[in-house]
Amino acid sequence: MDTPPPPVPFSAGLPKLGFGLMRLPRKDGAIDLPQVCDMVDRFLAAGCVYFDTAYVYDGSEEAAREALVKRHPRDSFLLATKLAAWARTGAGHFDFYLFHNLGPGRTEAFDRFGLWDWALERRDEGRIRHFGFSFHSTPDELDRLLRAHPEVEFVQLQVNYADWDDPVVRSRENLEVARRHGKPVVVMEPVKGGLLATPPDPVAEILRRADPASSLPSWALRFAAGLPGVMTVLSGMSSLEQMDDNLAHLAPGRCRPFGDADLAVLAEARAALAAMPTVPCTSCGYCEKVCPAGIGVRGSIAALNQLVLYRNETRARNYEQWQVVKAGKKRAAECLRCGACEKACPQRIAIRDALAKAAAAFA
Repeated sequence: MDTPPPPVPFSAGLPKLGFGLMRLPRKDGAIDLPQVCDMVDRFLAAGCVYFDTAYVYDGSEEAAREALVKRHPRDSFLLATKLAAWARTGAGHFDFYLFHNLGPGRTEAFDRFGLWDWALERRDEGRIRHFGFSFHSTPDELDRLLRAHPEVEFVQLQVNYADWDDPVVRSRENLEVARRHGKPVVVMEPVKGGLLATPPDPVAEILRRADPASSLPSWALRFAAGLPGVMTVLSGMSSLEQMDDNLAHLAPGRCRPFGDADLAVLAEARAALAAMPTVPCTSCGYCEKVCPAGIGVRGSIAALNQLVLYRNETRARNYEQWQVVKAGKKRAAECLRCGACEKACPQRIAIRDALAKAAAAFA
């Protein structure tokens, strides 16, 4: 990998733990504001400052206003949000402002409405201090975006040890692209939406054997925090207990560096994940190019693998919706069983059988 230029000054010295206000605790169907206030207070008292919200996180901006903005001096925290939002937080300005979820089929709207120039104008006005985007797509697409928009100051990427070399997420490659462009990275999904807090039993056994005193989520957080070019790591904490555990391992002065021995343990953990009975799809897409029914083969198989690995049906169903339905593909149940996909598959996967399992799982 090319040697990256030095990071821009704003990323220097930023505490590694960020508070992602996406999965806030709820009580009786609404955000539990008193608990959120306690969580915010503990986070700030530990020396952490970065909060991340968005309009599409139900109730998150309002909670940020009530628990954070109204209760703490504006210069005591950094607040990030994503297009579109202004008035809901009452913060006056945003320290970090992101275009949300760029990638094929999504970036075009930002281009069409001239929003890149709009964001720079808001930065010139002081409404935005730093401008970036969050991203879920391929390294090639990320490289194209950063070449087209060198004015971007940082990027937000999904990075965790399970997705490090995943053929769909491609965490490592995307991080390397950001590094080549000299862009600091805010890490999202370091615990993979909570799945790495309760990883498969073979993985949990490896981690507990290596360090019985460390929590399972702490392995994921410390891995992400120790990667070069990472500015801060967002944890979507949902309780005071999660807050306390995260602070114990990632607050300033408490973060133990991630060394070679730790990396070897996670390599063993990834090998254990790879050995589980998942469908060995590399997401090359050849199957979808020849499918006469337009089935979202890659997304269906990826969702099925999520279910096998983490036993979380809700998460797997959401994954199938995101990767198949929202991507404009047909669901596995509409497979014609013609076999064209299997003839095109370099891995010689029994795709029809895999789609039948996915259809039954996500009926």
